[in-house]
Amino acid sequence: MFTCTGFNASLPNFTLTFTFRQRATDQALNGILIAVLSIVMVSLGCTMQLSKIKTHFWKPKGVAVAVVAQYGIMPLTAFALGKLFHLGPIESLAVLICGCCPGGNLSNIFSLASKGDMNLSIVMTTCSTLLALGLMPLLLYLYSRGMYQGNLEGKVPYKGIVISLAMMLIPCTIGIFLKEKKPQYARLIIKAGMIVLLVSSVPIIALFVTSVGNSFLIIFSPPLLGMSALMPFIGFLLGYMLSSFFKLNDRCRRTVCMETGCQNVQLCSTILRVAFAPDVIGPLFFFPFLYMVFQLGEGFLLILAFRVHEKLKKPNGKCSLIGALYNSTNTSCILKLH
Repeated sequence: MFTCTGFNASLPNFTLTFTFRQRATDQALNGILIAVLSIVMVSLGCTMQLSKIKTHFWKPKGVAVAVVAQYGIMPLTAFALGKLFHLGPIESLAVLICGCCPGGNLSNIFSLASKGDMNLSIVMTTCSTLLALGLMPLLLYLYSRGMYQGNLEGKVPYKGIVISLAMMLIPCTIGIFLKEKKPQYARLIIKAGMIVLLVSSVPIIALFVTSVGNSFLIIFSPPLLGMSALMPFIGFLLGYMLSSFFKLNDRCRRTVCMETGCQNVQLCSTILRVAFAPDVIGPLFFFPFLYMVFQLGEGFLLILAFRVHEKLKKPNGKCSLIGALYNSTNTSCILKLH
């Protein structure tokens, strides 16, 4: 464990009252999350096509852009913002760990809601989670030099990454199989998954608030609030800009955008729990959840913006259709004259 004597950042002196052991509310929350995510991932699997998945593997331009965005933009953003806000060593490490995490399941849900390419989304989440086994230790080693003298890269929870990968791939495979064998039920399964997600959001939020209590409010310092708001925003923005630079189509741009800005906060909190003693990490243990609040809010705003933009483009589509009809009429008239 790492002991820090210079922890005098913007947070007050604090001894964490939240125990890192699993309580009844934590176990209930984990159980509900596992059940809900399994159902949702089955429904997301029903939106995928094997032929398009193979295309992303044989022509991995979209996946490559998304990987560069995920592991190039987010760790660098976390490191740069830590310097910009003059954070202390422990605060900087908490933010850095969050920035080095792969994308989570939330990005898949956001991609579906924004009408992105679900095949690319699932392939990208799978690839980023697999690559996390090697890239997370490397990135943590490179960026944490000078601010942490312990073996931080050795704290990467490989078992948790593998479990996270299995929890995504197994339900998705079931969904793909159901779509291939029972395509008439695919739309119903997708709707059922979204309904389960919406209905379960209320008890999940209630259990989270009960589990965390007032401790969560202590990290509401201006620097950490600013970091939590800027990190996902920069990830969403630069992810979209990078995919536009490489001329990906609109659906792929939305997907890369969502995959870049969304981080696996559960993995981040696990690393913070393993790497630091409670009296050292203090309220910063809750930084990943603060990040999650902002990535949820900003993600919903982006989805709304994408949907509005799509509706505004429809009149142009109608105009082009009218123009095509007009041109075909003129052509037929010319043919009759001849």
